Amino acid sequence: MSDTTSPANGLISVSGLSRRFDTRQALENISLQVPPGVIFGLIGGNGAGKTTLIRHLLGMLKAQSGSVRVFGLDPVSSPVEVLGRIGYLSEDRDLPNWMRVRELLGYTRAFYAAWDSGYAAELLEAFQLDPQAVVKTLSRGQRARLGLLISLAHRPQLLIFDEPSSGLDPVVRRDILGSIIRTIADDGRTVFFSSHLLDEVEQVADHVAIIHCGKIMLTSTMDQLRETHRRMTLRFRHATIVAPTLTGALSAEGSGHEWTYICHGETGELRNAATVIGAQILDETLLTLDEIFVSRVLQ
Repeated sequence: MSDTTSPANGLISVSGLSRRFDTRQALENISLQVPPGVIFGLIGGNGAGKTTLIRHLLGMLKAQSGSVRVFGLDPVSSPVEVLGRIGYLSEDRDLPNWMRVRELLGYTRAFYAAWDSGYAAELLEAFQLDPQAVVKTLSRGQRARLGLLISLAHRPQLLIFDEPSSGLDPVVRRDILGSIIRTIADDGRTVFFSSHLLDEVEQVADHVAIIHCGKIMLTSTMDQLRETHRRMTLRFRHATIVAPTLTGALSAEGSGHEWTYICHGETGELRNAATVIGAQILDETLLTLDEIFVSRVLQ
């Protein structure tokens, strides 16, 4: 199958997407570009709109306004062409409880012409899954590994994971993330995943978008995000009861002569802004993704 993706638009291209459920605005004017070959993390709290956006990417929901393109195609009008190239793992990991593992693999294989039985066998061994085990007897971690196996075995170009490690213990979470990383490293595939676990996203993603109340607050590479967000503690000659205005500041706290700002901007610009208002820089530190998220959603 030829790749109809436009390099200018990316593997996933969402433009002006809005969605309303009755009186609730679930998505509002969402625009997002995901280039091929990256791990793209979509972060937001519960109810932020992450799953609703993913359902549009999978063609499960039709855009009420705006457009959604995956591989340059509309997933609603071209489901076979799009879904055949996607591996999907849902938060619920809905699997038929009555099947045995080997039966589920055989059943799923029938839907994908590109299913790689040898690769599936490798993953089965790597994930330490018993092919004779009945799905309902599997632990949450084993179900997650089985869901991941099914999403990977046809070697899809795009992997979409909705909260892939939700409800899992730290060891299993680490294993799931490790599997995702190995997949990217070995095959150069694209991963789009949502999560409210920010440390998880920070470990593996090289692009990130923050969604809050159905709106994209920002989208950036992880490196750019880290480089352009920092905490600066400033000392002023004269004490104030209100934080002096600093260009690029997202928030401020302190009192008297010393104030600490959460800032967004280039390093040189922020330092110059501090000089302009007569401040001495006492300390500068980069922010974690968690701190950046909080500064953005609580503005």
